[in-house]
Amino acid sequence: MSTRPAELGEVKEGSNVVIEGEPCRVVEVERSKPGKHGSAKVRVVAIGIFDGVKRSVVGPSDQYIEVPIIEKRSGQVVSVGDTVTVMDNETLEMVEVPLPKDETLASRVQPGVTIEYWRIMDRNMIVQARRE
Repeated sequence: MSTRPAELGEVKEGSNVVIEGEPCRVVEVERSKPGKHGSAKVRVVAIGIFDGVKRSVVGPSDQYIEVPIIEKRSGQVVSVGDTVTVMDNETLEMVEVPLPKDETLASRVQPGVTIEYWRIMDRNMIVQARRE
C-alpha cells in the first residue's frame, strides 16, 4: 500500500498529498469559514514531486484525500548512465533511479557514493548524495 487516506482539513503546508494520481508537496492551504448551509471549504495548492506541475484541489474539510507514504532508503551507486543503478543497503536489490534534475546533486552521484533515495508510489527519486 503506497497511500493512506487523510481529511482535507488536516492537510498542512509542507505535507504531501496525491492530486490527479500524482504525489505532490503542499505549498498553500486556504480555509474558508463554514457558511449558513455548509461546511468549511479547504483549497490546497501543491506542486508535483516528480514533474513540478502545480495542481490544486478544493473540497469540504471533512472530505478524504490520499496521502503518499514515503519510504526513505539508502544505497550505493553501482553505475551512472541515463538512469542510476543503486544497490539498496538493506535488501541488497538493484534499483533503477532516474538521474536527478538538480545539476549540483547530479554531479555528486558517482559509482561508489552512498545516496539517499525516496520510494513514493512505486517510483524512486534521489534526494541526497553523501561522501564517506
